[in-house]
Amino acid sequence: MLERLIASLENAPIVKRGEYNYFIHPITDGVPEVDPALIREVCTALVKVLDLDGVNRIIAAEAMAIPIGIALSLVTDIPVNIVRKREYRLPGEVAVHQATGYSKGQIYLNGVRKGDRVVIVDDVISTGGTTRALLWALDQAGATVKDVCFVIKRGKPDIGRSYKTLVSVEVTDRVRVIDRIF
Repeated sequence: MLERLIASLENAPIVKRGEYNYFIHPITDGVPEVDPALIREVCTALVKVLDLDGVNRIIAAEAMAIPIGIALSLVTDIPVNIVRKREYRLPGEVAVHQATGYSKGQIYLNGVRKGDRVVIVDDVISTGGTTRALLWALDQAGATVKDVCFVIKRGKPDIGRSYKTLVSVEVTDRVRVIDRIF
């Protein structure tokens, strides 16, 4: 399992953003194309590793967690809430400042209520900034985070709680998968 993901990562192009080596991949960037078989493989692995017992919401942050969250929702029949970069000013909206290794901004959580039991899925974790902000927002909304899983982990980010990853990578002039869950 995860052979398609690993092969695609090991063949991913690298671009420089300042001093940061950034890998371009369908799961993390949506380019050059998102292969349905790759999404299926990732979704199948998520179903196997996530603790979904009693979960009533999947939380996916814009942008690239959206296809992952939607696929997981389709196979589990658990609704997905997309954390957006745009404010809607709906009742109960939680605005959160998030900072990653390459950007800063606001994200907005909507539709999560006190007592909800959620899982967070995301494409990649490298600094943990987005997830730490999201965990704070979910706490403010009164939700219980049952599990967290990232498709790809880069580095050793700390989000203040345990989490799962499907693969861990090292990025130099190429991507090298250094650990995998299966």
